[in-house]
Amino acid sequence: MNPFDYAYPVRVHFGAGTLEKSLEAELPQYGKNVLLAYGGGSIKRTGVYDKLKNVLRVAGKEVFDFGGIMSNPTYAKVQEGAKLAKEHGIDFILAVGGGSVIDCCKVVSVQAKTNKDIWTLEYEEKGKPAAGIPFGAIVTASGTGAEMNNGAVITNEERGQKSPLWGSFADFAILDVETMLTLPKKQVISGAFDTLSHAMETYLGTPRTSNLSDEMGEAVMRSVIRNLRRVVKDEKDVEARSELAWASAMAENGILKLGKTTDFQAHMIEHQLGAFTNCNHGAGLAVIHPALYRHLAKAAPKQFARLATEVFGVEPAGRSEEELALAMPEALTAFIKEIGMPMTLTELGITDDNILRKTADTCILTSGCAKKLTRDEVYEILQECK
Repeated sequence: MNPFDYAYPVRVHFGAGTLEKSLEAELPQYGKNVLLAYGGGSIKRTGVYDKLKNVLRVAGKEVFDFGGIMSNPTYAKVQEGAKLAKEHGIDFILAVGGGSVIDCCKVVSVQAKTNKDIWTLEYEEKGKPAAGIPFGAIVTASGTGAEMNNGAVITNEERGQKSPLWGSFADFAILDVETMLTLPKKQVISGAFDTLSHAMETYLGTPRTSNLSDEMGEAVMRSVIRNLRRVVKDEKDVEARSELAWASAMAENGILKLGKTTDFQAHMIEHQLGAFTNCNHGAGLAVIHPALYRHLAKAAPKQFARLATEVFGVEPAGRSEEELALAMPEALTAFIKEIGMPMTLTELGITDDNILRKTADTCILTSGCAKKLTRDEVYEILQECK
């Protein structure tokens, strides 16, 4: 393993029925003015909004709504939130939703504390924000693990880029599966596949020798696969949904990444594809991963072979290391089909070669990838996804 320093700032409240009690315990340490951030309004239909407003009212908070955060949050939406925070002297941000809402609030937090444009600061000046408004995250859709880190994925429509930005860590995160049970099965499966993707892309980074972080990663991946199968059979399986929520957090709280340089090439390709098409993130990853891994397997055969046998249950007897490595993308494809996720870009309505070419030409090429890909090879991978 590579040398590392480790500190973990996010307090986690986990368990069914913990929402109100945990929030009540956290609120006294924050100021009066609260920005309540959420997405398209599902928290109002499920009753979560009214619960939160009541807890905030009893705690003596003045609440300002910041709703309508879209599934691929835009930079314009970040600026809208930062403007609201400045205008109302916001002391605390409460992000309620999945990864999109939480990511948006990470950047709102820091943008509201500076007059500098965050995109310019991070991408052109190579700087980092110095301060942010404190915020907490209530997870209503697990999978991204966004509540566990300070990285955000934001779509800058003016620049035609969907790229990472660094914002604030949440002070705390509440993972109460009872707030997630109304989520449609399709969305649950998509989110959980994103978790599996996070763990695979961490595992397939460097170093490529066996290590404790990877062995823990194998356990997380096996858990996701096992519990996804349970959710496919019964989307109201509270135990399976709870396990998936914690697996999501584990995949992105930094523990599996200790001593690793991660891969995340599939994510970078999908992010940029999402910038041009707004496709569902988990679905896009499900289409991209097998094609990408067919190109990478021979470059890191030991890792791919171990992933095949230890996670996907491929029988090793009578097979060479290279054969096992090449079996991994096929085992992954079979699992994707089993859980009913899309397997081609055509299923996602993406058939325009110009979009695929632009995606290949503009996506980030990661240093941890098993093979140094060219732009043309990324385009070839995308063609194979059609």
